[in-house]
Amino acid sequence: MNEVILQSLGAAETVTGSKHLLKTPELNILIDCGLFQGIKYLREKNWESLNIEASAIDLIVLTHAHLDHCGYIPLLVKKGFKGRIYMTAPTSELCELILLDSAKLQEEDAEKANRYHYTKHKPAKPLYTIEEAKASFKHFVIVDCDVRVDLSDHLHFRFKTCGHILGACSVALSCYGKTIVFSGDIGRNQSALLPKPDFFTNADYIVMESTYGDRLHGDADVYQALADLINETVSRGGNVLIPSFAVGRAQELIYMLGLLKEQHKIPFHLPVILDTPMGASATKIFTRYADEYSTISKETYLKISNRVTINEEYAGTLQTIRDKRSKIVIAASGMLSGGRVLEYLKHYLTNASNAILIIGFQAEGTRGRALLNHSHELKIHGRYYGVKANVAEILGLSAHADQAELMDWIRKYVPAPKQIMLVHGEPSAQEALRVKIQTELQIPVKIMKRNQDVLLFTV
Repeated sequence: MNEVILQSLGAAETVTGSKHLLKTPELNILIDCGLFQGIKYLREKNWESLNIEASAIDLIVLTHAHLDHCGYIPLLVKKGFKGRIYMTAPTSELCELILLDSAKLQEEDAEKANRYHYTKHKPAKPLYTIEEAKASFKHFVIVDCDVRVDLSDHLHFRFKTCGHILGACSVALSCYGKTIVFSGDIGRNQSALLPKPDFFTNADYIVMESTYGDRLHGDADVYQALADLINETVSRGGNVLIPSFAVGRAQELIYMLGLLKEQHKIPFHLPVILDTPMGASATKIFTRYADEYSTISKETYLKISNRVTINEEYAGTLQTIRDKRSKIVIAASGMLSGGRVLEYLKHYLTNASNAILIIGFQAEGTRGRALLNHSHELKIHGRYYGVKANVAEILGLSAHADQAELMDWIRKYVPAPKQIMLVHGEPSAQEALRVKIQTELQIPVKIMKRNQDVLLFTV
């Protein structure tokens, strides 16, 4: 008897490390290939062997370019994966950018661990090197949305844009006459730059993200909320620090802040600095694809984004910190887990005049989550810094759909799917969404557990 089995190798009862393996009689297909991020016990999973040999995976379908969805690709290739990796054109460019940055950080971390002897490994090694990241690019295959891609006699798939970041898609995989939809990360219905998520309407099974399965973002005017926070902070003589993902959120913030200046809702000459080399590169990629993938033109985006100063050199970071004028700083990483944002945090956190604005999901164990949980101090580079700055959150700026938007997305499927498998969410969010779906829509829901085989059907 031939079976079609789903197994989550990551992003099961957590929001990171997305890797969903579909085992079929013809092919083993991996949907996404991400790194685990966040607290140490999750990061350590990146070093564990997968439940399947890399060479036994025939192909990868990549929904989008965030590190928790693509960051394991070079390691899988290093371990013996030889197949194709299907993705959209913007995802391909962003993925190369993110993987090279990830490899660079891996190399730097290993070098520091060896230099300062804070490693039990002799010597410490990176998960993968820059050269190994580059070697994975030859496996990339670019696919347009809404185009059928035949994989074998009984398997084919299509992409549809899902509004999360530039090039992000959901995937409908036709498998022996049945349809399995992998949602990817579902975006918001209202985005400053991206069209609202497109959707499939037919599925036998759905593998669905649940990041905000227990929360609503609210219907407040995010532009007004952003302007109010900025103006209040500037009136105190303070700075606004916005930790942001370099890919996706940073480009949207650039546009929103430029628009607020143009409309004179915030001071026109207030400095706005984007301080992330990766964010600078991602902004160039976004600009190239704006006409095709965005709701605004390349010309409009260039005009608005020119109101922002983009800093790529670390010397510019120090210069910005020394500048005593009020300013807005957008810096990576989005969860305050590393990067240049930590340099700003060390200087801005202890001053009550400043504001730290949280705009995206903050995973368990990150400094961002600690701030939202009202921690009185943060440890940064071995020292503790007291939290005196105003910590604010604007939920409407998240790139993830909230519970109501997730429910609306499911309702598009007529007839309803036979079963929904929840992935990419923390347990409390998944349980809340499971109950909501089963109660309101009467669809069976399973919360995926890591490395557990789930039999979908037999052929």
